[in-house]
Amino acid sequence: MPSLSGREILLGVTGSIAAYKSPDVARRLQDAGARVTAVLTPGAERFITALTLTAVTGRPAATDPFLLAGGQMPHLALAKAADAVLIAPCSADFLSALAAGRADTLLASIVLSTRAPVFLAPAMHDPMWTHPATRRNTGLCRDLGYQFIGPERGALASGDTGQGRMTEPDDLVRRLATALSKKA
Repeated sequence: MPSLSGREILLGVTGSIAAYKSPDVARRLQDAGARVTAVLTPGAERFITALTLTAVTGRPAATDPFLLAGGQMPHLALAKAADAVLIAPCSADFLSALAAGRADTLLASIVLSTRAPVFLAPAMHDPMWTHPATRRNTGLCRDLGYQFIGPERGALASGDTGQGRMTEPDDLVRRLATALSKKA
């Protein structure tokens, strides 16, 4: 696998049951050599805590768009520092926010402010992923230059099987590292 050595990766976590995989994604990113900062949306905090991601990454997880650290706006500071933004999981709601260009959360504001490549790892139930509105939003996000990793077909949290499963952490990190190595 290509290395992420020395890369600043911003790991965005949104409101999806797949958020339980985000500490594993963070650990795998670190194993590949990346420095990881997690940013959680309010929806993500209903599934996983900032404390968990702070403990795993060794860096404070960001949640508050108005918490000024060192006098800097967090969305601008984090956007500038990132070599890449990986949103895993990326919920249908957050995909919609990105497609509309909304900046109603810290994470959405970072995405609008960064010049780093943005990678989306969708995670949602099959009918949500295949819904015409989600298909439209996916196309708009691709047009904006966001890159998709997944989703995969497989067992979903509901017990159903279908398209919408978040790409597994190992594969997610491998595909991110490969994409970034091509840009170097």
